[in-house]
Amino acid sequence: MKIHRPLFKHIKNHTALFSDLSAYRNAAVEALGVSGYEFYKTPKFVTEDGSRLTIEPERSIVVPKVNVLEGVKTKLAEIIPGLTMVEHSEIGYRYPTAALAGLDAPFIKRMRSEYFHKVDEDRSICRPVNLSYGIKSRGKADDRQEYEVWMPDEAPDKSPLPLLINKYGEDLPHEVRQFVAEPSRVHGWMGVKRAAFEALYQNKVKCGDLIICIAMSVDAYNIGAQPDLSYSPQVESSIAASNAELEWEIEGYYAPAGWEFDHDMVWEAIYHTLAAIGAPLNDLYSSSILPITESKTERILSTLASLGVKQAEVDELNLQPWEFLQTESQHRVKSHDPSRPVNLLGRLNRLFYQPELQLPSLNWMHDLIL
Repeated sequence: MKIHRPLFKHIKNHTALFSDLSAYRNAAVEALGVSGYEFYKTPKFVTEDGSRLTIEPERSIVVPKVNVLEGVKTKLAEIIPGLTMVEHSEIGYRYPTAALAGLDAPFIKRMRSEYFHKVDEDRSICRPVNLSYGIKSRGKADDRQEYEVWMPDEAPDKSPLPLLINKYGEDLPHEVRQFVAEPSRVHGWMGVKRAAFEALYQNKVKCGDLIICIAMSVDAYNIGAQPDLSYSPQVESSIAASNAELEWEIEGYYAPAGWEFDHDMVWEAIYHTLAAIGAPLNDLYSSSILPITESKTERILSTLASLGVKQAEVDELNLQPWEFLQTESQHRVKSHDPSRPVNLLGRLNRLFYQPELQLPSLNWMHDLIL
């Protein structure tokens, strides 16, 4: 029997998607037997010196392949008291993400674009939509500052700094502003298929009356072996690595109407929730978890570095992210045939559809993790 996943019809319409997702989340809260609760986004984190930071409270585990995570939704609901899955919250994403700053950069700079198929289009070809540009502080082991904007009119060649200033204002740290203003250069790409869903967490002792909202996802991904995704003799492929990752991130919380915000209490509840999910996952998959603490963007960088890609090679290529959005590059040709332009968009699609390392379908992934 085919499982009904109502949000899949919004895969190209984010406004409708987030509206319906919010409705399913609200319905799940009401089903818990509470009333008069309101949703609040994850608040800014205020440091001891008064700085307001946009923090991404997220954790993850990395495993060798996505099959390891079979049935993980059911397992989580069974072993974590107070955890409830949000019915009909399943949504799938297919996206490439690029590392735009090197291993020595003080922050991570990335470009990400969700993709879609045209009607009756060859499934090995997808077109980019919803380009986003993000800056993150390094490391996955603890909370990272995260600043992200959607690029207008699919225009990644425009400077993102005015967009970040407009969105984050005085909460954008000076060192991040400086880093954004530096020129971007593609260091490598990753193709990702994501099966996402939401859950709610309650714990009266640790979280009081708050109901914590958690975005969860299972990602299967391929990492390119070369910055321009060309064939790599070292791995005899254009794909260097394939793994899977389970992520959980705090989206926000529900509180009774009129509840007076308490910064420390909210963040204590957030940290408790992250740990309440992480501990049983570490027990469940102790024999499979790979000891990786890098973010996905950092994994692109370290993977390419392990294959001997040097900064000088990246500099010489001088790849720009918008080149991967075009069917033909305007100023690149194949080395063996100068009459043929390079199709970087086609190479990017091979991260998803290379026959020997093809990523699974979104519905298959959702069926797997049930």
